[in-house]
Amino acid sequence: MTKNLRNFFVFVLTIALLVAVLKVLNWLPTAVEEGLMRKYSSIEDVRSKLKIREILVPSYFPQSFSWPPSVILAQTKPFPAIIMEFKHIESGDTAIITSQAASQDFITDNKIRMTQVRERVPYLLKERKAVLIVGTCKNDEKCAQISWDEGKYKMSIIMKSTPFDLIKIAESMVR
Repeated sequence: MTKNLRNFFVFVLTIALLVAVLKVLNWLPTAVEEGLMRKYSSIEDVRSKLKIREILVPSYFPQSFSWPPSVILAQTKPFPAIIMEFKHIESGDTAIITSQAASQDFITDNKIRMTQVRERVPYLLKERKAVLIVGTCKNDEKCAQISWDEGKYKMSIIMKSTPFDLIKIAESMVR
């Protein structure tokens, strides 16, 4: 009985040590190189830690979506970029994703993916040239995406909805 108990404690200690080593290995890259893409708790946290002052957030926000963002990812290396996810209040699913990047080549690995494009049109968003894409996401949900340049940033919003609320959100982000 004593040998079994000792083996059990050795096993538990080994697992605890392994978990601790994995946590340190996960933390190490962010400690060594500041500015890589990682999760932040708030927009103010991004502003203070990464010194990104210009973070565009919607001033119009439909009541059916939760505020503040449920996920905020940001980086400064190799270029500044911020991704914010917002959930639908009723379903709890990610329903809106905004991205802002100082690179035209930035591509997000979105939780919302358009599976079928029904229409892609140029759109004038408060005197800015934008591209509006309307289509469907998985499970034939309506979704829309709009992208435009705002100063040094490429902006993009994708939303599980028709384009009407999407356009209102985008217009509220334009300065």
